[in-house]
Amino acid sequence: MQISSRTKIVVHLCGFLVLLYSLSMIPPMLLALIDKDRSLFAFLITFVCFSVLGGFCWVTTRQENVQLKTQDGFIIIVLFWLLFSVISAMPLWLNDSLHISLADALFEGVSGITTTGASIFNNVSLLPRSILYYRAQLNFIGGLGVIVLAVAVLPLLGIGGMKLYQSEMPGPFKEERLTPRLADTSRNLWFTYLLLGLACTIAYMFAGMPWFDALCHGLSTVSLGGFSTRSESIGFFDNQTVELVAGVFSLLSGINFTLYFVAIIRRSIQPFRRNPELRFYFTVAAILVTIVAFEVWRAGMYSPGDSLVHAFFLTSSMLTDNGLATGDYAHWPTHTIVLLLCASFFGGCVGSTCGGLKMMRLLILLRQSRHELHQLAHPRALISIKVGKTVMSDRVVRSVGSFFFLYVACTCLFIWLLNLMGYDLLTSFATVAACINNMGLGFGATASGFGGLSEGAKYLMCAAMLLGRLEIYPVLILFSRTFWRS
Repeated sequence: MQISSRTKIVVHLCGFLVLLYSLSMIPPMLLALIDKDRSLFAFLITFVCFSVLGGFCWVTTRQENVQLKTQDGFIIIVLFWLLFSVISAMPLWLNDSLHISLADALFEGVSGITTTGASIFNNVSLLPRSILYYRAQLNFIGGLGVIVLAVAVLPLLGIGGMKLYQSEMPGPFKEERLTPRLADTSRNLWFTYLLLGLACTIAYMFAGMPWFDALCHGLSTVSLGGFSTRSESIGFFDNQTVELVAGVFSLLSGINFTLYFVAIIRRSIQPFRRNPELRFYFTVAAILVTIVAFEVWRAGMYSPGDSLVHAFFLTSSMLTDNGLATGDYAHWPTHTIVLLLCASFFGGCVGSTCGGLKMMRLLILLRQSRHELHQLAHPRALISIKVGKTVMSDRVVRSVGSFFFLYVACTCLFIWLLNLMGYDLLTSFATVAACINNMGLGFGATASGFGGLSEGAKYLMCAAMLLGRLEIYPVLILFSRTFWRS
């Protein structure tokens, strides 16, 4: 009876979340209707099927006064992201004008919703507007996580959502909340997110983009998703102002969203100035921009001024795992691209929409390494690991260390498996870096797109994208025997 009750909770919440997500088919469906595009039927079928399925599961498994357990939160997160991926792929697979396989549709859907931005389409400029908008919308919804949006209304269902929130939010400090009520927290995060998206869209329009391109790029930039309306990405516009806007908003979107909220409430920039992770983030970005600008200038590709602009844009995009690019980035010096691919593992700040390890974890690892050096020099000294004025607990340090190990181990495993499938080492490294970091820019055989990957490689990279988006633990914990015993 207990098992049946817990199963009902999982089915009930998954049903509600599927119903909620099916509503996202309406905007591209309306755009297809306006353009008289046959994509309308693919969106309509997806909407009807999953709204009915989700609504049925939600209504038939309703229970009163139920609280989620930790196990329920992890199970629902993983199950829903799998459902999330399938639903996202359906309009693409059902669209007979696209002529793509299930593997291609799933790769594109997973790439969009995990904000990876890797695409199987060789020429996205030929896609109808409804599909272009849908891809940007996938990025935007996946950016902060539809789970956090759902948590805002879960109290209306009589079910606490804290376990969902802890499982979904990125970073080592999952227990922190902005406000005492979780629903208020998620609404505040989304409000901040929407404001940043609006500001980015307007900035693109002022920079010279047509309104539709500005809207789609605004959605994909603040979500750090990287899907573009053009095959040449940002490079199509050949506009340095556009590149500057993209670079600035990539960096801004890599900042912890809680800092924006606190700064707005206090009407002060002090939360930004006092945050050690943010200082570390901008320091790393400045160093990388300087190195990359010097290298592309030294290679004779651009003038000093142009080198700085292009380096700022591409470094900001790859560091934050955005994935927007200029058309000629694949022709940059190989060692420079490899440096940026390695930088994509850094990501942005905790609490942002970026992928990667996150700057806070790297900062803690750096302080831990320095701590060990001091401890070797002074074995009897009692030295604390601090980030700013905060002393890091042993639990946080252990969590960061184990996550770093798992992240590196999973990355190496995926690289080895791709190499085993016949791809050269550089292509394997670049492709895995693009997918597990949710960055989306390949190199080598995937520099021009991911459509050339075999079906097995595409499914493998779907797994890498989901692992990177969920930060490994929620997936791996389901394979733990101790998880199912409790």
